[in-house]
Amino acid sequence: MSCMLTYAIRNLPASSAWAARGFQPKSKKTLAKNGVKNVVVVEGVRIPFLQSGTTYADLMPHDLARAALQGLLNRTSVPRDVVDYIVYGTVIQEVKTSNVAREAALGAGFSDKTPAHTVTMACISSNQAMTTGVGMIAAGQCDVVVAGGTELMSDVPIRHSRKMRKTMLTLNRAKTLGQKLALISKIRPDYFAPELPAVAEFSTSETMGHSADRLAAAFAISRLEQDEYALRSHTLAKKAQEGGMLVDVVPFKVPGKETVTKDNGIRPSSLEQMGKLKPAFVKPYGTVTPANSSFLTDGASAVLLMSEEKALALGYKPKAYLRDFVYVSQDPKDQLLLGPTYATPKVLEKAGLTMADVDVFEFHEAFAGQILANLKAMDSDWFAQNYMGRKSKVGAPPLEKFNTWGGSLSLGHPFAATGCRLVITAAHRLKKEGGQYGLVAACAAGGQGHAMLVELYPQ
Repeated sequence: MSCMLTYAIRNLPASSAWAARGFQPKSKKTLAKNGVKNVVVVEGVRIPFLQSGTTYADLMPHDLARAALQGLLNRTSVPRDVVDYIVYGTVIQEVKTSNVAREAALGAGFSDKTPAHTVTMACISSNQAMTTGVGMIAAGQCDVVVAGGTELMSDVPIRHSRKMRKTMLTLNRAKTLGQKLALISKIRPDYFAPELPAVAEFSTSETMGHSADRLAAAFAISRLEQDEYALRSHTLAKKAQEGGMLVDVVPFKVPGKETVTKDNGIRPSSLEQMGKLKPAFVKPYGTVTPANSSFLTDGASAVLLMSEEKALALGYKPKAYLRDFVYVSQDPKDQLLLGPTYATPKVLEKAGLTMADVDVFEFHEAFAGQILANLKAMDSDWFAQNYMGRKSKVGAPPLEKFNTWGGSLSLGHPFAATGCRLVITAAHRLKKEGGQYGLVAACAAGGQGHAMLVELYPQ
């Protein structure tokens, strides 16, 4: 790690005793609560995350979700009729399959008696799907829930202009040829201008990348620091991919094309090459570029959730418990991407833990600048006191525990599928690294955010 990135996170806590062992001493307590059912993750999978416009380009979102569901069925051999409910997240909705959860479930061969619904909460949509499942199980209404998320950025809805839509709908109701010709005569050239979807805030009209650039400037994060963090993400992802760590990835035979077996956006470069790219949003002096931003991605994920009793009764060995979680909301103008900063202390307080108790951190990487801004905010007493109404900072995660198998910058970010990837990666890392607690956190459009604690299932 270069001196610049080290400087950017100079205050992150990492004791010499911890560094010698690789992780903090374990807390002996469990986060189980009296009178609340234990909810476990039995398994989690995802199809390879691909850059948009590549192998998945001719598919639909429910095709990707169906592939993830079939991958989950194949890996777990769970009987389809055992599943009580299915919840899926999606952000860019395909109008033909607005309840994509139901269409994917039917396509994957689940019983038509199994209800399914779709949720949307920007980049934390599959987190919302999972916590919806947790609530159903904890309330005793279900024993087995499948949750996931799907996103296809290769084919987003492009609409006619409002004027053209209004004309076409009126034309559909016209009774006579004269009425139809009169309507057609009113059509002007500007009616044909399409409405393109934008990754922008409806309330502020600002793109997320522009907001990330402003956030990086507000926290004095340089272009070099952002490029260094992005290079770290790609380097660690490549190492994890080549080392066989990404065991949540299931192969997907794309109809009419090859079988896809791995993510295709991992591209370790050099700081020299990254430095040649021009700013993507704030021109000409911005610091956010394609190299230090997450890219448009197609993909889907799925996790199998059960009550602990049901999982054991069916003969499964769960991977982890899903414990406390929180959702937060802030100002979508100036704090759009600071969800992890606000959510982390809240979820730790709910569980009675400190940052030192957490062995594994999995944070969504929307932009390198967003990650580094959150780390600085979390490590700032001034920010905690002036913006969060807290007496002191929560502290920032040590990088040695943070996204060590890569993140959204390198693995890709299908908006609604990332949450499940974060949770199952945290579970796999806990087992691999001998940890007990993992913390998953993410920001989302609308100035919202999420954090959840994952506890390794006793080995």
